[in-house]
Amino acid sequence: MNFRKLTIALAGLAVASVSAAGAMAADTKLGVVVKIGGIPWFNAMEAGIDERAKELGVEAFMIGPTSADPALQVRAIEDLIARGVTAIGVVPNDSEALEPVLAKARSKGIKVITHESPEQKNIDWNFELTSAKEFGEAHAELLAKKSGGTGEYAVFVGSLTVPLHNAWADAAIAYLKKNYPGMNLVAERYGVAESVDDSRKTALDLMSAHPNLSGFLAFGSQGPIGAGRAIQERRKAGKIHVLGPLSPGQGMKLVKAGVISGGFMWNPKEAGKIFVTLADMLVQGKEVTAGMDIPGLGTVNPDFKTRNIAVNQLITINKDTVDKLAAMGL
Repeated sequence: MNFRKLTIALAGLAVASVSAAGAMAADTKLGVVVKIGGIPWFNAMEAGIDERAKELGVEAFMIGPTSADPALQVRAIEDLIARGVTAIGVVPNDSEALEPVLAKARSKGIKVITHESPEQKNIDWNFELTSAKEFGEAHAELLAKKSGGTGEYAVFVGSLTVPLHNAWADAAIAYLKKNYPGMNLVAERYGVAESVDDSRKTALDLMSAHPNLSGFLAFGSQGPIGAGRAIQERRKAGKIHVLGPLSPGQGMKLVKAGVISGGFMWNPKEAGKIFVTLADMLVQGKEVTAGMDIPGLGTVNPDFKTRNIAVNQLITINKDTVDKLAAMGL
């Protein structure tokens, strides 16, 4: 080989090496699409996204649609694809509605991570900070204790298409049916728990229609707030119990007044951090493995078939804990 050909060959190898290095060390650019913007739960998640992005030196941001409409989430994900992000995170309102657009994202090499959607398809990973069964049953047992194991109750969810809310509801209803036959569900669940106003109005209507109502299980962070306000208006604190996950800072006064009897949650700020951590790992080509220690999740035991990573990080919300939780910015 003459000098000129050797120079060209070496130059080609150098370009290939640079390209390969660039492919292996892609920049992490993450967009997280949540159910709805402007509510305390997702404000806390956004704070976690921002904090972790600064720690890792990556670009990450949150998009909060103006309403809990699956079509708005689809549109936001389409926009992220067009903007050339390397990872997308989603807290779905409707898992099935998102499947085509998530498949499109993955076909373009974009990493896809979901939260609160354990049966989601077309993803790299979904993560949960509690199992659906444990979360639903914990709320059901607490309602039974507050109600003395008897009475009528109603169930609110964010919408009838939010997968995890309905899984919690399924677990709670099954648990009460098996263990507390004296507790009766008054009707099918109501998809109002992402709106304070809708939850309040529905709770008022149900109290009027069912004078023996003893409790609400409200799965969705605005559900306990709305139902709690209805209880307060009717002066039913201590007689009708409201239980569910909520943002402590938003519901603190209602909890301390005994209008909301309590509930369980996980830390949405930590969930925001985990979105960024997992996205950066995947974009950099790192695989999730059994026994791996992942910041925010701890030691994980992934389900490689369903692509789920689940840990148990339940936090109790009651009069004794709500001030401390609110002071944490939750």
